[in-house]
Amino acid sequence: MAAADAVRDRLRRASAALESHGIPYAVIGGNAVAEWVGRVDAAAVRTTQDVDILLNRTDLEAAKVAMESAGFVYRHVKSIDMFLDGPDAKARDAVHVIFAGEKVRQEYILPTPTLNESEAAPDFRVLSLEALVRMKLTSFRDKDRTHLRDFIDIGTIDETWPAKFPSELAARLQELLDTPDG
Repeated sequence: MAAADAVRDRLRRASAALESHGIPYAVIGGNAVAEWVGRVDAAAVRTTQDVDILLNRTDLEAAKVAMESAGFVYRHVKSIDMFLDGPDAKARDAVHVIFAGEKVRQEYILPTPTLNESEAAPDFRVLSLEALVRMKLTSFRDKDRTHLRDFIDIGTIDETWPAKFPSELAARLQELLDTPDG
């Protein structure tokens, strides 16, 4: 549990730093999934190894100042912007940055959501459920499919959801709804 506590602490410190400097952000990735799943079934929450946030690219310089004030160290490694949790930290001990309204990969169908699609959670701002599901359907890696299945398992996503998305993403979601056990 020490590793999960460290990730949660990193998430809280990063969120507090961004909020105290007035920088818009939203938590995405596994921590956002955990927030949404936990609202329905705390026992179904999975741990995650890192923290992922959505930022406006224009706020990166201000975010560097905010995050450094909380002990984080900015690095750009292999086309990934991140804030390491201290000067000796590894990439796993980081807050990874994804830019709002931009494609993560050129081949992706859709860009990431904008920060307008986020809301306040008890400890941080989180991407809205629909926007988070859209991101997971867009990247559709194994861990994304697992997160989507978690939403299906707890009843957050059902047969009405494919209609919310473009056809290719709808087909991906329908595939998961049709084969929930993989």
